[in-house]
Amino acid sequence: MILNQQNEVRVVRGPLESFLRRVKRELGLGQSDVTVCLVSNKAMAQLNQNFRRKKGPTDVLSFPATARRRPVRLRRKPNAPYSAKSEYLGDIAISPATARRYAKDSGRHLGSELRVLILHGVLHLLGYDHETDCGEMDEVEQRLRKRFGLM
Repeated sequence: MILNQQNEVRVVRGPLESFLRRVKRELGLGQSDVTVCLVSNKAMAQLNQNFRRKKGPTDVLSFPATARRRPVRLRRKPNAPYSAKSEYLGDIAISPATARRYAKDSGRHLGSELRVLILHGVLHLLGYDHETDCGEMDEVEQRLRKRFGLM
């Protein structure tokens, strides 16, 4: 589910909802749920301060419902059967205003940047952490970006 709780940047939710469903399907997450909330820069700065003790807005924050000792193992074959497991994975907050700035810097469209952030957030919900995993999350994310056409 994608909620838009900001009005700084115009965002079309339908394509992002479709992308989130595709990510869940291709990663074998079955009926697991994720909430993506699009928030203002002000709200993101507050979340960043409260949860990470960092000043200012960031592009994406993830709030896993379950603490994981190690990341969920992702299937490599896109057409393998889904996992039957159903769980609430957690919440992802994205600031479209910050994403728009990063998209411009990266030479991407906002829609592509938001998809990258959704994928990045889902990986965090699955237990990946690029700050501590010696490049594992970055490798997985780059492989998935290629699969989803997000380079």
